[in-house]
Amino acid sequence: MSETEVGEPRGLWSAIRESLAGSHRDYTEGAIGRAILLLAIPMVLELALESVFAVVDVFFVSRLGADAVATVGLTESMLTIIYAVAIGLSIGAMATVARRIGEKDGDGAARAAVQAIALGVIVAVPAGICGAFFARPLLGLMGATPGVLANSSYTTIMLGMNGVILMLFLINAVYRGAGDAAIAMRVLWLANAINICLDPCFIFGLGPFPRLGVTGAAVATTTGRGIGVLMQLYWLWRGTGRVVIRRSHLRLDPRVMLGMLRLSGSAVLQSLVNTTSYVAVVRIVAAFGSDAVAGYTIGIRIIVFALLPSFGLSNAAATLVGQNLGAVSVIFLAFAPLIISAFTTNPAVVPYAIRCLRIVSAGFVFYAFGMVLTASFNGAGDTFTPTMLNLFCFWLFEIPLAYVLARPLGFGPQGVFASLALAFSLLAVLSAVIFRRGRWKTKRV
Repeated sequence: MSETEVGEPRGLWSAIRESLAGSHRDYTEGAIGRAILLLAIPMVLELALESVFAVVDVFFVSRLGADAVATVGLTESMLTIIYAVAIGLSIGAMATVARRIGEKDGDGAARAAVQAIALGVIVAVPAGICGAFFARPLLGLMGATPGVLANSSYTTIMLGMNGVILMLFLINAVYRGAGDAAIAMRVLWLANAINICLDPCFIFGLGPFPRLGVTGAAVATTTGRGIGVLMQLYWLWRGTGRVVIRRSHLRLDPRVMLGMLRLSGSAVLQSLVNTTSYVAVVRIVAAFGSDAVAGYTIGIRIIVFALLPSFGLSNAAATLVGQNLGAVSVIFLAFAPLIISAFTTNPAVVPYAIRCLRIVSAGFVFYAFGMVLTASFNGAGDTFTPTMLNLFCFWLFEIPLAYVLARPLGFGPQGVFASLALAFSLLAVLSAVIFRRGRWKTKRV
């Protein structure tokens, strides 16, 4: 089949079926257009499925009240640091495995996979111990109310079991690097299905399950992700994919680990700059109480649900991302009350959630261009520019603006929501200016 045939109906549907089933073709040979499509479809669906985690827990937990939702929101803000590390490390793991597969070095790819898993364990164990031990004090530092602190067991489980998040990201990166993106997608199908089934059971005590309240959401989510990780390891060991781990590969190789860290370093820093600013913003919102945090949490979770799949498209087409997010923005602006009502009818929480959804989504079209341009810089090997842009826009602009709007100027949480939209819009504008200057083209990879 020629490269142009991908755009024709029959060729397109054939490619979709092949990508979902799991293609076994050699991506270094044949039409590049079809190869990109085969890899992109499961990657976008993978991110869409990851975004499901963002809304399922809060959908069920919102039935328990504002303090329960605020607990999820404050905990998630701290977990974003783990997500940043996981995303950054997964870039190094994916790149290393992809290079070995491209060299037709199956053993090298398997050894790289083992090192990625070991690296995740090395990071997760101390982080989990500290997170579980200091869960309650950390919630206090985030401005938690007494009602939120009463739910600290949720935070203890989520922070203590952060390893399942790291493993899920890292091993899926191994699959993507090997060209087995469909397996990564199926893992998240399984993890999400388990989480959706177990959430109401553990939260509300359905049937033989104990009623654990908000803690049940942590148990369900961790169980779903944990089983997903076990399936990842099983598929790596059973030997049907491009990467097959054998007993001979099970030894540590510090040289490979250091190579992954070098590849991941700038990506981890870039992600941390972005996510740690989110922690600061949530801390500002927490000063206005659990109702404000609950509304912010619901609004942001819905927004993340819309944004994550677009990150998967950002490497492919600016127009497609812009159109998708533009359409979502219109829907959120017009139907915010209806969307929020699916999560909460608490009269103290609803106004915050509606304002968050409307104000933040108003800048979606700008976000689209920011995503695409950031992906362009990183793809060209210029990781310094997006890191500095994130540092300026999120730390030097967003956080001070959020505080000034919320406190001295008296806009409250609405000022924080506005600072998010303005910061992402500024990022898009500055990225466009720097992109047009073209200096990024001279960066050496």
